[in-house]
Amino acid sequence: MSLKRPENECSDPDCPFHGSLAVRGRVLDGVVVSDRMAKSVVIRIDYTRFNRKYERYARASSRITAHNPPCIDAKRGERVRVAECRPLSKTKSFCVVEKLAEEA
Repeated sequence: MSLKRPENECSDPDCPFHGSLAVRGRVLDGVVVSDRMAKSVVIRIDYTRFNRKYERYARASSRITAHNPPCIDAKRGERVRVAECRPLSKTKSFCVVEKLAEEA
C-alpha cells in the first residue's frame, strides 16, 4: 500500500516519514476520539461481528492508542489511517500515517 507523504517536516525520531520508525503489519482506518495526550491519539475502529446465536451481525468497536507525529498532527473527529509498528510504549504499537478526511 502506498502512503501519501505529509507536506510538513518534523524532527521526531518516531516518525515513519522523517525518522527511523519502520511500519509493518496491519493497516487500519478509524476516527480520532481523543487527542489530549502529547504525541498520541486514541482511535476508534468500527467493525461488524457475527453473532451465532441470533444469526445476525452486530456492530462493535475497538479503541487503539497510536503515535501522532508532529508532521501529521491529527485532531479529534478526523478520519485517519494507522499502521502497525514496534511497541513504542506499554499501549502504543500503532502510528498515524495518513489523514483521510474530517468526520461529518
